[in-house]
Amino acid sequence: MDVFTSKRLEGNPLSVFPDARGLSDKEMQDLARETNLQETTFVFPRDPKIEQERGVKVRIFVPEEEIPFGGHPTLGTAMVLRNLRLADGKRAQTAGENRNEIVLDLQVGKVPVDFREDGSGNVFGEMHQVEPVFGPLHDRETVAGLLDLKPSDIAEDWPIQTVSTGLPFAIVPLKHLDALQSLRLDQRKISDYLDRQEPKCGFYYITRETKDPQVGLRSRSIYTNGEDPATGSAAGCTAAWMVLNGIAKPEETVHILQGVEIKRPSHIYVRAGKQGEKIGKVRVGGHAVEIMRGEAFL
Repeated sequence: MDVFTSKRLEGNPLSVFPDARGLSDKEMQDLARETNLQETTFVFPRDPKIEQERGVKVRIFVPEEEIPFGGHPTLGTAMVLRNLRLADGKRAQTAGENRNEIVLDLQVGKVPVDFREDGSGNVFGEMHQVEPVFGPLHDRETVAGLLDLKPSDIAEDWPIQTVSTGLPFAIVPLKHLDALQSLRLDQRKISDYLDRQEPKCGFYYITRETKDPQVGLRSRSIYTNGEDPATGSAAGCTAAWMVLNGIAKPEETVHILQGVEIKRPSHIYVRAGKQGEKIGKVRVGGHAVEIMRGEAFL
């Protein structure tokens, strides 16, 4: 699947194994290493009544390890399951089953994904991420030094803060698009800093200067071995962070564009709610399109 896009060969690629029963942990890890994509997911079908109560069991692997949550693997896997469910005309609909919702049972808990058709006739999915946890603040001058930027390149109106909606990310708000596009990072220096943080996190770089009225934020996620075309988990953190800091209104949908610099444009749509002082109801949505089918022989 290509996720957070309606165009093939854009967005963030994902490999989904729709029936992983019988695979060992080592085999799943080896398959994830074989695909060498950002994430590979493994679905473990269960009795429909159990799935109705608990959701569809899914495990998520990166090439090096299993992870508890990821945004684009959640959306992409749910899209695969929806398509398979609709194609399976022989299976009677279970009482109370919602054909427009797929609930995944992940390590972080139950994550529902709702589906609808957008104005262009494409299927749009929106996941409900777990409640946000707001973590520590990071010093602006320290982070600027890590990024080889001037402190004035980082917005002073909003905090650099770690947020988690399943995976923790520190949101780094840059003032200008040029600074985002021209990032040249010493990942060893950054990793040395991030590895000392509690919780351990990654940086998610954003800017409100997009030069496109249809896009609310431009973003990048760069790590030791490369760059992520779309980071749905970090986008959920950003949605909660925006509402907390008054950058977005509660329930306002913000279009985040990521992956442009590596020629994998990804369109992520985020929103979060607020009740009293509590930020919640974090939702991250987008499209996903099938690019390839095949079989693996072990």
